[in-house]
Amino acid sequence: MTDRYASFVQSGAGRALVKRLGLPDPPRLRRHRPDDPLLPGPALLGAATGGRLAEPVGRILRAAGVEPATVDPAAGGDVAAADADTRFGALVYDATGITDSTGLRQLYDFFHPYARSLHASGRVVVLGTPPEQCATPREATAQRALEGLTRSIGKEFGRGVTAQLVYATADGDAGTETSLEATLRFLLSGRSAYVSGQVIRVGTGPATAPVDWDRPLDGQVVLVTGAARGIGAALARVLARDGAQVVVLDIPEAGDELAAVANEIGGSAVQLDLTAPNAAARLADHLAARHGRVDVVVHNAGITRDKTLARMNADRWDQVIDVNLSSQERINDVLLERELIPRGGRIVSVSSIAGIAGNRGQTNYATSKAGVIGLVDSLAPALAERGISVNAVAPGFIETRLTARIPLALREAGRRMNSMSQGGLPVDVAETIGWLAWPASGAVTGNVVRVCGQSLLGA
Repeated sequence: MTDRYASFVQSGAGRALVKRLGLPDPPRLRRHRPDDPLLPGPALLGAATGGRLAEPVGRILRAAGVEPATVDPAAGGDVAAADADTRFGALVYDATGITDSTGLRQLYDFFHPYARSLHASGRVVVLGTPPEQCATPREATAQRALEGLTRSIGKEFGRGVTAQLVYATADGDAGTETSLEATLRFLLSGRSAYVSGQVIRVGTGPATAPVDWDRPLDGQVVLVTGAARGIGAALARVLARDGAQVVVLDIPEAGDELAAVANEIGGSAVQLDLTAPNAAARLADHLAARHGRVDVVVHNAGITRDKTLARMNADRWDQVIDVNLSSQERINDVLLERELIPRGGRIVSVSSIAGIAGNRGQTNYATSKAGVIGLVDSLAPALAERGISVNAVAPGFIETRLTARIPLALREAGRRMNSMSQGGLPVDVAETIGWLAWPASGAVTGNVVRVCGQSLLGA
């Protein structure tokens, strides 16, 4: 679906009109392309006094082909000090050394001089310590304050710039390159074009760096449900591009489209109605017979049956809950019981910002998607003991055939009510799920990552 307004804004006449009238100004986003560098310019790396992550972050950047400049060379190793005229691809700040509110001044001192020095579609990443792991209430207070900083930067800097907060655990050996590298590579790259204002927690789960970061899913067997079209088809393409052997699943009625996706990516197709009796067992049998395991399960299948609650019949309610939530529970139960998801495996579920903010006329859908978040919250601690991560993504307004049917006024509101002033693309959701699926992302669990351009809804 074409966003004609965004296309017009990129024209000469459009630029002039937007500037004159103060209209929404959707930027051209930097999305991932193979062989692109991680960043369009150097990264500026800074650290609060006593920060514990600047050195490993500096090594991660160098390994990714980015030579970091530093305001304080001691913070990031033996690198050149920053030139005030340099245009940066990213501003990265280790805030783990901030232990009380007075230390927050160091954030101003770092970001203020360079706030206008970022490239378009640049990246801001702040690293902190989870407040619940802090040694004192004052430290916890200061670390929680980082969320306000990053979310505000995401709304202020504009031009496609994204801003994220990464809470890296202080326990064990997390905070090392192995635990943090996948997340930093994703957040700094074009893969995260439509992800902003997020708080991501990196823990201590098993994380294995790939031999080739261009193919981070090499050798992995990945199941994608609801894969015949839209986000599911984009998912299959991204995961296959990243090296996975992809099993795509959808209902028999979508069999032709599903087969086309499977043929395009060199994967295999399973036609199955997930609400049918014994569907989960039949799927497990298939995966066991064909592959012996499934390394990544992506629960993407979902439906809408919209009506206000007063006008909704019981069938509409039951169908949405069954497909969007209960089928995920049934599949997880069977695959885990049969130990078909090995240690180091990943489960990724698709939620929605409707599950966070609610939506008029979608009580059934919002309930199901909030339930998906509950599934992640409840499973993460239990599965951590088995070395399996579980996360969710919550898309906002994504340009699909479903959103194309929304009335024009509502569609335009959905597109513009975010920091990017535009809708996202299916590939934006797919790239985010791809990152959570990487073996190198095993230390990321229990997260719900919004892919919404920092939507104002539920913010």
